[in-house]
Amino acid sequence: MCGRFTLETTEDFYVRFGIANRLDALTPRYNIAPGTLVPVVVRQSPNRVVLMRWGLIPHWAKDAKAGYKMINARVETLTQRAAFRGLLRAHRCLVPASGFYEWKQEGRGKMPYYIHPKAGVFVAFAGLYDMWTSPEGEEIVTFTIITKDADPVVAAVHSRMPVILAREAEEAWLDPHLTRTEDVLALLAEPPSDELEAYPVSRRVNAARDDDPSLVQRA
Repeated sequence: MCGRFTLETTEDFYVRFGIANRLDALTPRYNIAPGTLVPVVVRQSPNRVVLMRWGLIPHWAKDAKAGYKMINARVETLTQRAAFRGLLRAHRCLVPASGFYEWKQEGRGKMPYYIHPKAGVFVAFAGLYDMWTSPEGEEIVTFTIITKDADPVVAAVHSRMPVILAREAEEAWLDPHLTRTEDVLALLAEPPSDELEAYPVSRRVNAARDDDPSLVQRA
């Protein structure tokens, strides 16, 4: 799964993802947890960055509690689950990240590991989003991160990982004209462009309230 990630934003962030607009505040995040607002990239002629809540609430859900169960979407069941099937055609997004955390069982406890591209560049997780309207009429845009079986580097820590799109697949993932399910799923099968590195970090990352650069330092 993917339960925490980082985004070390700089001005290069907007250039990297071809974003036309600017957010009022975009600060580095070192411990992004479910339920928080996250910068997400969508195609709105041209690309735009919008803040979405992490944890998908389907538009047909009766209440917001569904979001706590849908922070991730398994690539193997995307076409089987009603919450994700329709979103594959028209509600795809990029979730920018600098890296992510996974936990490895070591003895009686779990050790957090930070996993990031060796080149130190941004990556894009494949995401899906939806808009839910609360009973009070508030519109809330939420997203989920697609996951897959772990690649060799991550498999040494955890069995699952977020789908990191290949650089050349990012634009196609956002393309609203790409609607055939088999074509969309093929993008998720392309290997990522950047080699990953994993190393242990402080257990302070377990507390979502902690959010500072020391969290990604090697333990």
